[in-house]
Amino acid sequence: MFVDTPSKQRVETPPAEPARRRSAVKAAGLLAALALLVVVATASIAVGAKPLGVGQVWHGLFADTGTYGDVVVGERLSRTVLGLLAGAALGLAGAVLQALTRNPLADPGLLGINAGASAAVVTAITFFGVTSIGGYVWFAFAGAMLVGALVWFLGGSRGATPVRLALAGMAIAAALQGYLQAMMILDEAALGRMRFWTVGSLSSASWQSIGQVLPFLAAGTVLALALARPLNAMEMGDDTARALGAHLNRTRALSMLAATLLCGAATAACGPIVFVGLMVPHVVRSFTGPDLRWILPYATVLSPVLLLGADVIGRVVVRPSELQVGVVTAVIGGPLFIFLVRRRRTAQL
Repeated sequence: MFVDTPSKQRVETPPAEPARRRSAVKAAGLLAALALLVVVATASIAVGAKPLGVGQVWHGLFADTGTYGDVVVGERLSRTVLGLLAGAALGLAGAVLQALTRNPLADPGLLGINAGASAAVVTAITFFGVTSIGGYVWFAFAGAMLVGALVWFLGGSRGATPVRLALAGMAIAAALQGYLQAMMILDEAALGRMRFWTVGSLSSASWQSIGQVLPFLAAGTVLALALARPLNAMEMGDDTARALGAHLNRTRALSMLAATLLCGAATAACGPIVFVGLMVPHVVRSFTGPDLRWILPYATVLSPVLLLGADVIGRVVVRPSELQVGVVTAVIGGPLFIFLVRRRRTAQL
């Protein structure tokens, strides 16, 4: 398309219609993702030792009269809500960290945040005798925050770069993993409790634990979504980002804070769950493109779909017992991770 200018020159202008059409398609896809999330959340409430129909789920949610089915729905609802919140947090954290490190295969474990939370919980169990989820939460969150701050300090603080941050996180995560193994070997009495928590599970969900982590999840979500534009600029390189007016160190520091809030709170509530923060943002990027203004909302919606879907699978495959969701996501994520690594397009963002 061309327009005339006063100097009789013809200047080419970019067509707006294809861009609007692509945005409409992405918006429609996001609505479809929300519908899928509703379906999976309903299945999460319906599936269990006592299967429930959709009508029973609806009655328990919106017309509770205290029947046995309504009580079961109420008990499973907290588990589903925790899966929704934790899945969204892990997906958002993964998308932010992939943009921050410019590594499409990064996840919340890359910067050692999961390891920090896990090490703090193991310390609480071993040395302080903490046995309840209400006690785990604060130790796990403190460990995640401490490791996040340490990674930022070792990664260069004012001169932080994606490579420095990733290397610092990997080094700290390796050291903490050794500490975790040592504690599990030395303290046999606490081994069972630690092993159950470190595998990742939604079975201990309660409204108390949800209420404890909800403020941190809300703050991390708002902060992550607000960083979409500056992170978009940073993905084009530091020089280009500066030219566009982005504050590099401030954006990196806030990104670290957002990821720590999200990952720390999710890990505190249900233990370290792997691959959710890696798989979903990477898959989302394949059909939304590199624009974080679309990646972050999609990751927020589709990550709970994966987490709740894995939880439902874990309750079905070994019924009447259940397989912990952390095990299921690892089984699904391992082969997919190998596939992603072998793809040439994953070399860089």
